[in-house]
Amino acid sequence: MNKNNFAIVLVTSLFFLWGFALNMNPILIPHLKKACQLTDLQSAFIDSASYIAYFLMAIPAGQFMKRFGYKGGIILGLLLFAFGAFLFYPAASTRAYAFFLAALFIIACGLTFLETAANPYITVLGSPDTATQRINFAQSFNGLAATLAPWVGGTFILSGETLTASQKAAMSAQQLNNYLQAEADSVKIPFVIIGIAVLLVALLLGRTTLPEIADSGEVAVEGSIFKEKNLMLGVIAQLFYVGAQVCVSSFFIRFSARVAGIEEKAAALLLSGALLGFMIGRFFGTFLMRFISPSKLLAVYSIINFFLLLLAVSLTGRFSVYALIGVEFFMSIMFPTIFSLSIRGLGPKTKEGSSLVIMSIVGGAIFPVIMGRISDMSNIQQAYIVPAVCFLVVFYFALKNINVKKVKLVVSH
Repeated sequence: MNKNNFAIVLVTSLFFLWGFALNMNPILIPHLKKACQLTDLQSAFIDSASYIAYFLMAIPAGQFMKRFGYKGGIILGLLLFAFGAFLFYPAASTRAYAFFLAALFIIACGLTFLETAANPYITVLGSPDTATQRINFAQSFNGLAATLAPWVGGTFILSGETLTASQKAAMSAQQLNNYLQAEADSVKIPFVIIGIAVLLVALLLGRTTLPEIADSGEVAVEGSIFKEKNLMLGVIAQLFYVGAQVCVSSFFIRFSARVAGIEEKAAALLLSGALLGFMIGRFFGTFLMRFISPSKLLAVYSIINFFLLLLAVSLTGRFSVYALIGVEFFMSIMFPTIFSLSIRGLGPKTKEGSSLVIMSIVGGAIFPVIMGRISDMSNIQQAYIVPAVCFLVVFYFALKNINVKKVKLVVSH
């Protein structure tokens, strides 16, 4: 394997790493809810700790790479990722929820650096003629990670044992403490292994020659970016979409237990299958766009998801769970489609506009908290009305762009 191919393999691994890390959250939410005795609202801050980092660190990451280069940014991102993973060990030992949140925030800061650098890097590692092919190939590993993470987490972290209130009441204080500590301790080895794997990638990348990407220079832009109405609508749509995406996946295990009595390990396996459907849906949606305009497909998919979530809220048993699995499939094309429609026609404002759309990923930090609060006030099934409303916002954005024929889909999340 020549040096360039080896560099492509290493950079492609970054897509897998951040996909794996983010899709461990649906496992950590029910797990830490047990281990740290949390409400649904409190458990939702697991997502907030991750996604707020994208909002806070996107600009600092760009500035760091402007000064120290993309390779330096990648190395720093991997080191932050590894450090956060290693912090899970003392966090589990103390069973301090704030410690876990700090570790997740540090991991997500590292992921922000990786996502900022990986897309441009993979495009320059090889012939310009095959750049789109390379980036789509790399993104397929992001989808693979999303599929594997719930299965791995469900197998090695979740115990499958959830005590009822009466069972806890029958325990002595020491017995209950031992149970909770055993639950917390199950994250130690998996996250230490993750940290070691990330450090190994950092070491290999540090010893590999990677090309630097030359900046093309700043272009003077007239007018405020905030006056671009379609972009602003796209930022709002992306905010609501990412919020919906995170809500649907993060509470899937809790939802499955309540409405269908599915134990957590089996629910984690179902979630893994649902995320496989998400990956398949992206390829299928890309194929459909040969015949249907992206904006029309976005409109159809978003309204289908709205009605699927109404079914999930109103039905009981496995059919409501299957409705959520269907939502994962129909979400597949939304992030790249909203992104591409939002920045179309911006010209020299494209880079600035892209940054705003990426920062709207903070929706993943906001809407799960709202959903958790509603769950505590009613139940987790009724709380799924939150992502349903979010898809109506996406539907409105799609209608406003209904006449757009073609967009270039190169972004994934």
